[in-house]
Amino acid sequence: MSDKSYPVTGAGFGFRRCMVDTLPEVDPEKVDFLEVAPENWMGLGGRFGRKFREYTEKYPFMAHGLSLSLGGPSALDTEFLQRLKGFIKEHNIRGYSEHLSYCTDDGHLYDLMPIPFTEEAVKYVAARIRQTQEILEQRIAIENVSFYAAPSAEMTELQFVKAVLEEADCDLLLDVNNIYVNSINHNYDPYEFMAQMPAERLMYLHVAGHYDEAEDLKVDTHGADVIDPVWNLLQQAYKQFGPVPTLLERDFNIPPLAELMREVDQIRFYQSERRMADARTVA
Repeated sequence: MSDKSYPVTGAGFGFRRCMVDTLPEVDPEKVDFLEVAPENWMGLGGRFGRKFREYTEKYPFMAHGLSLSLGGPSALDTEFLQRLKGFIKEHNIRGYSEHLSYCTDDGHLYDLMPIPFTEEAVKYVAARIRQTQEILEQRIAIENVSFYAAPSAEMTELQFVKAVLEEADCDLLLDVNNIYVNSINHNYDPYEFMAQMPAERLMYLHVAGHYDEAEDLKVDTHGADVIDPVWNLLQQAYKQFGPVPTLLERDFNIPPLAELMREVDQIRFYQSERRMADARTVA
């Protein structure tokens, strides 16, 4: 997939408000792109708003939504989507993604709940994705999410994700850590899952750390370093898809940026390895 065009390139990390004053300490040559939750920045004024404008003029940004609730029972929040559309245009956001989940039921649940893996749900959520794309006037990507129960499942997670992508005709934000977490919690082979992901729909990748609740229960927290099995799975992703743009997520226990950048550099190293391997193959 080396000839595929992506909205960003290289390795990036999630930009948080605690980084507003420390981002200039990072070598800009090592920041290929940044990602924000738009809900945390839309309409923000004052010092944070000015700094955000400064950074969006300097770096490529992606937006990863938290509250659209694509699988939720409430009507799609079209007012939010119109404001999001303006935010994307104002800050030249390169792409937008959301979770394949829901988080509302007459109010926000403040968690990402699993959508039942059913044919009815496929059609329901795909219609909402298509509506979102029509309002935003651009394709969006959906992210495979971590889940801890599969209520009323009529198909596997893999079948469900692929069916939604096809029915909605949207792109994919492939979260490598979520594949690993789900593979432990639900006892499947993460490499087999990844092998069946549609390369032509990839927008970019996520990688993150998680919490070990037990040997057979992992919790997707984004609050720890990436572990070796997840790094190995990321390398397999590059082998399968090429050096796809990849973002490091860290939402809790955020270390100093210099320390965080070591993991970003690790991503960049694996991408470089893949490029060199591909070049040797062509030669």
